[in-house]
Amino acid sequence: MVGFPMRTSTSLSSRRPGARSAFSLTSLALVGSLALAGCSDSTSPESADSPDSQSTAAGSTLSGQWPLTGLPAEGEAPKHPVMVVKIDNTGSSNPQVGLGEADLVAEELVEGGSTRLAVFYHSQVPDKVGPVRSMRASDLGIIEPAEAVLVASGGAPQTVKRVKDAGVKAMTEGAPGYFRDNSRSAPYNLFMDLPKLAETLKSDGTPEGYFPWGTEEDFPKGQPAGKISATFSGGHTTNWQFKKGRYVNLNSEAPANDQFDPATVLVLRVKVGDAGYKDPAGNPVPETKFTGKGEAMVFHDGSMVRATWSKSGLDAPVKLQTKAGELTLPAGKVWMELVPSNGGDVSFSK
Repeated sequence: MVGFPMRTSTSLSSRRPGARSAFSLTSLALVGSLALAGCSDSTSPESADSPDSQSTAAGSTLSGQWPLTGLPAEGEAPKHPVMVVKIDNTGSSNPQVGLGEADLVAEELVEGGSTRLAVFYHSQVPDKVGPVRSMRASDLGIIEPAEAVLVASGGAPQTVKRVKDAGVKAMTEGAPGYFRDNSRSAPYNLFMDLPKLAETLKSDGTPEGYFPWGTEEDFPKGQPAGKISATFSGGHTTNWQFKKGRYVNLNSEAPANDQFDPATVLVLRVKVGDAGYKDPAGNPVPETKFTGKGEAMVFHDGSMVRATWSKSGLDAPVKLQTKAGELTLPAGKVWMELVPSNGGDVSFSK
């Protein structure tokens, strides 16, 4: 049985003193490393088409929790790292594919007032996900805490350079698993065969918990909040309703049987600046500044708790705080709304 390997000296735990390990491991043996080559792409980072040499582990067992959900983790560990797929979130993406099997979703503002999804896959690997779209500099603060591989169609040269300079592995069009669905119109017809990609990737260890995980008993009682509206711009608002223990996205582009139904909707108010370039239509490209601190609203079990969030660096985990002290999230799937503090809005009702 292959379990979750322990990190080497370059791990997040060594860079972040006091980080909590999500797993306890026994019978661990490190084995060699290998280099894998993929296909090239003119707009991709150098690491996009040939995964770096990574250590693997054999003969280990695990007992603990999944890092992206906090849910109990037992049995064989994934042999692949966390994979974050950039998925379109406009009407042109309908129907989105593969959201239902994701562990975590982050929604971020992009140009033209639309949003895009960063969809995390670790505990489950669906056969098909997409439509896959391009990367943004905003993605760095989202994916780095998970030491994830970024799966995106490509990116603007400025963004590609920043992703490469950050040491983030990006798998762009031409890498194993990409294919076009001819029943759809470009550019909304690019999809990923995720198991095929996962076979080419080797995990070098399991990331620390993405959020501070706790129990239902730890979570404070909040204000009644069964309906949520997260406004990113004048052109896009994501609406939620709490039903039967989960939050339902009322304007999801995914079919009813493939929606991501989180136990928690985490709204973080973030500063949004200018990425320094425009899209082909002439729209300025925004950049979410996912470091520092800001206001947070945690929606769970039909109620809302106010808090503050902090993040000391792009690769640092999110920390939550109330006046009473550290706030932990009950285990379960989370949808993270990165709502602009400048131009966005959040409202809720019973």
